Amino acid sequence: MKLVLPILLLLGLSACASSIDGPSYTDVSPRFNLPEFFDGQVKAWGIVQNRSGDVVQRFIVDIKGTNEGKITTLDETFNYGVGDGVKHRIWTITEQSTNVYTGTASDITGEANAVVFGNALNWRYQMDLPVGGKVYRVAFDDWMWAFNENTLMNRSYIRKFGLVMAEVTIFMQRQ
Repeated sequence: MKLVLPILLLLGLSACASSIDGPSYTDVSPRFNLPEFFDGQVKAWGIVQNRSGDVVQRFIVDIKGTNEGKITTLDETFNYGVGDGVKHRIWTITEQSTNVYTGTASDITGEANAVVFGNALNWRYQMDLPVGGKVYRVAFDDWMWAFNENTLMNRSYIRKFGLVMAEVTIFMQRQ
């Protein structure tokens, strides 16, 4: 019992540490429009930090977005300055209803689900993530905030067993 309480407390604090209240962004401008932002060329710069805060990946992503009806396709090419990871990903994103999207990609397990709250978008999905010769199923809690029509900031929390194992920060700019 002496060991259970500290573990439960740690899990509770970890879960709260990155809890974001999406509805609090509903009235914040500019409104984020996923198909418009990703229509054309987008350049992204990002880092991945481990639990200690060390940068384990630094990367640049070239994104080519196309829209056809309610479907947005993102063709992403990654180049790493630190670490290594996925080199290429193609997202297929479908608008389900106003401000609600689903997405698929070859390295995403099942479907990603997204909701837009004003200037913010929240993606939630699972991925089989290769790390050091092993593959781990992790959950992504992925938040994007529009600064203006050409600039976006993305913050992702990667969880395993409910604990944040790594954080991703990405800045995106329409070209």
